[in-house]
Amino acid sequence: MRHLLNPLDFSVEETGQLLDLAKDIEDNLSKYSHVCDGKKLATLFYEPSTRTRLSFEAAMLNLGGGVLGFSSADSSSAAKGESVSDTIRVISCYADICAMRHPKEGAPLVAANHSAIPVINAGDGGHQHPTQTLTDLLSIRSLKGRLHDLTIGLCGDLKFGRTVHSLINALVRYENIKFILISPPELRVPEYIREDVLKNNNIEFVEMDSLDDAMPDLDILYMTRVQKERFFNEEDYIRLKDCYILDKKKMKLAKEDMFVLHPLPRVNEISVEIDEDSRAAYFKQTQYGVYVRMALIMTLLEVEKSC
Repeated sequence: MRHLLNPLDFSVEETGQLLDLAKDIEDNLSKYSHVCDGKKLATLFYEPSTRTRLSFEAAMLNLGGGVLGFSSADSSSAAKGESVSDTIRVISCYADICAMRHPKEGAPLVAANHSAIPVINAGDGGHQHPTQTLTDLLSIRSLKGRLHDLTIGLCGDLKFGRTVHSLINALVRYENIKFILISPPELRVPEYIREDVLKNNNIEFVEMDSLDDAMPDLDILYMTRVQKERFFNEEDYIRLKDCYILDKKKMKLAKEDMFVLHPLPRVNEISVEIDEDSRAAYFKQTQYGVYVRMALIMTLLEVEKSC
C-alpha cells in the first residue's frame, strides 16, 4: 500500500507514468468511467477548500466510485477532540482511499502511519500540496510540451505558499530549470527552500522585487495570492496584499508563448481582463487537476483501465 504525502514520493519515472495516464484520461474519458465501481473515497477536509475537495470528488465520481467525508473540522468529531489517528482508523473501515487536508503540517503523515487505506495529502498547513504539484506539472507539460529547459517565475507569497514549495521541490528534478522568485522581502521563500532545495541541487535562481523586470524572461508565470490566513497580524497582510497585480500592461512584456498559472482562488492578483488572454491557463489548470487526481486514485488503488 502506498500513500502520497510529498511530491517526491513518486520518482521522476513514476511521475511521468502518472502524467501519461492523466493525459490518456483527458483524451479518452469514457474509457475510465467504471474502473472504480464499488470503491469509495473519503475526503477529510479540516479546513475550507473548493477546488481541491470538489476535484477529488469529481475525479472519483468520473471513475465510477462513491464519495463520503466532511468539509470542515467543525462538522467532524475533531470538534469533540478526536485525534487524527483515531479518525483515520475509523475511516479505514468505511472507505478504500482517503484525501486529507489539515492546517497542521505533518497531519497526513500521522494519518498514513495509522491507516489501513492509502492516504493522499491534499494540503497540510504551509508545508506540502502534492496533488496541486502534479496538476501543475501536467499543466506545464501540456502547455509547453516539456518539463525541462524552462524559466519559471513564481510570484506573490513565496514564504507561506505550500503550492510554491511543493512545485519547487518537484521541478528541481528536471534538467535546466531556472527560477525567478518574485516577492517582497517579507514573503521570500523560506531558508530551507533556498539552501536545501535550490542551492544544494545547483539550481539557478534569482530573487527580485519587480514583476515587470521578470516578465520578458519567463516561460511560465505562476501567480499566488497573499494568503490572509497565514498572517499573524492583519496590518502586515493589508500592507502586502496588493504588491503584485498582473494586468494587460504587464502581459505586454511577456513572450507570446508564456503561460500564466495560478493554484486559485485568486483575490485581485490577476486582473479579470487577463482571463480572455490566450496565455491565461489557470482555469484549464483546474481541469487538469481532475485528470491528475483520477490517475492518482487509480494508481494508489492499483486498478486497471477498462478495455
